Amino acid sequence: MLQKQILVVILTGLSGAGKSTALNVFEDLGFFCVDGLPSGMVDRLVHLFQKENPGNYRGLALGIDVRQGDLLRDWERARLQLQERGLRPQVLFLEASPEKLVQRYAETRRPHPLASSELGLEQAIRKEMELLQPLRQEVDLILDTSDFTLHDLRRALQRNWRFMKDPSLGLRVHVLSFGYKYGVPREADLIFDLRFLPNPHFEQEFKEVSGKSEAVRNYVFQGDIGRDFKQRFLDFLLYILPLYAREGRYRLAIGLGCTGGFHRSVATAEEVFAVLKGEGYNASLEHRHLELG
Repeated sequence: MLQKQILVVILTGLSGAGKSTALNVFEDLGFFCVDGLPSGMVDRLVHLFQKENPGNYRGLALGIDVRQGDLLRDWERARLQLQERGLRPQVLFLEASPEKLVQRYAETRRPHPLASSELGLEQAIRKEMELLQPLRQEVDLILDTSDFTLHDLRRALQRNWRFMKDPSLGLRVHVLSFGYKYGVPREADLIFDLRFLPNPHFEQEFKEVSGKSEAVRNYVFQGDIGRDFKQRFLDFLLYILPLYAREGRYRLAIGLGCTGGFHRSVATAEEVFAVLKGEGYNASLEHRHLELG
């Protein structure tokens, strides 16, 4: 058995109950997602995932449904195979009221997988509920999505599963330094003006050395103003980012500006990025106007 342990989530349930939407949530939360996977291929995909050891994913989220052969038989076989690998998948079952499912199919105009010349839509829904009842009794979590929005679904997942409660999970933070004289980046959600910080531009030794330099960062943050600001600012970000994440925000761009985008904004962006990465956030860093300084 391979030593690499991974988190495996199985999403199943009634057609039209939101499985594809739930998979989109898991994808945004950093999972490698596959929909419509035959149950007989679950073990092979998990084996490949373990073998390749992709460190940039939090785990696997796999969607299975009644379209793939004998779902109950094949899933039981797959579950036992995963147990032999030392893995216990978390199984999520999504359902909705028959009335809501009929409404959703009427809106999307897509055919139900069990509908046929012999079975109309309502009969197909009832048939699927009957077929999946044995599986429904053995899952880890059942969610009725009849009245759910996308954000409701994400919050429900976070409430019910411990591994989803990390406030940083899924929130992608883009840290962006810029220079005001070149224009404020339009994509920034939050913008902070750093032109009150000590300016290395007026020191001959730092004039052509960017804020990526440790010496410049020390200059900006070594005094009472810089040191106090950095601590308060980092505390502020670590306070508000989980609040954005809990409300279903997937991406947040933080713009940090100084006059030319070369010293103070770059130094602050480097500090913020390092702290966010250390806290487990999916953070990226861009110095928009560094080459123009």
